Amino acid sequence: MLLVRIVPIKPVVATQSVANDPDDPAIWVHPTHPEQSLILGTNKVSAAEGGSLYVFDLQGHVRQVISDLDRPNNVAIAWGLPGGAIAVVTERLRSQLRLFRISMPTGKLIEIGTLPVFVGESGDFAAPMGIATYRRPRDGAVFLIVGRKSGPPKEYLEQYHLTLTTAGKPQARLVRRFGDYSGKKEIEAIAVDDELGFVYYADEGYGIRQWAADPDSPPHKQPLAVFAQTGWKGDQEGIALSKRHIICTDQIEGGSIYYAFDRKSPRQPILALQGGADATDGIDIVTKPLGKLFPHGLMVVMNNGPKNFLLYDLPKELR
Repeated sequence: MLLVRIVPIKPVVATQSVANDPDDPAIWVHPTHPEQSLILGTNKVSAAEGGSLYVFDLQGHVRQVISDLDRPNNVAIAWGLPGGAIAVVTERLRSQLRLFRISMPTGKLIEIGTLPVFVGESGDFAAPMGIATYRRPRDGAVFLIVGRKSGPPKEYLEQYHLTLTTAGKPQARLVRRFGDYSGKKEIEAIAVDDELGFVYYADEGYGIRQWAADPDSPPHKQPLAVFAQTGWKGDQEGIALSKRHIICTDQIEGGSIYYAFDRKSPRQPILALQGGADATDGIDIVTKPLGKLFPHGLMVVMNNGPKNFLLYDLPKELR
């Protein structure tokens, strides 16, 4: 355990359980009625076992279950494309991404297409796990950054420019392969700081790596930093951003810890949060108020034992 102040936090809501194996959440913020925002969470098993994407309201109730996903791993929300937000899910056993339009009037997810990833690879090298989205400030271009179950020591991740056809179908162009890999465990958690232009990913058992998010920036082929390397009891897992911090999960059975690093200089953690979640994989954070239950924003974490997700009003230390 790192020598920083640990702040106890308590969830406001625990969602209903998924059927098998929760992994990663993503928050969709309703553009006009934030109290109607949704939590998306993966149920990470094969299609034959019930692999699916769950949709919860902010009270933790299941609103929709999308089935026939073949080991869905992570989920992210892409903003900035025509027609509104799109949920993107990695489907490991089919080596592809599944994309869903989120209907603002109904909150329903409607599938709009699939995209192959890691083309030409096989086995774990072709099995997508982590997913993050990046919207480039200078032109609004939307990118997907995808990790996989295993890969080479260089160019472990792929980055795609995501666009839509005139019929609203997704299309993606591979713009770069990047990212070092220690070979110790795997790379899953990915998060992007759109404002500052950085992508962070967890090289489990080694640390959190930082790269430039813009594939056209001069240093895009070189790593920028590595941090969160010492003092961890479990794996480096879920990553999320608040206004001032990068939050990284120490995956501990019975009581995961969420370390907060300064977004502008992520060398050592400033503080830590702990709130009873078990062996957390994915996390997500929104800093906007989301109604009476979450007046300061929302932090969502995966909770392994009960097979659900815990929802916290954004702790004051992260505001």
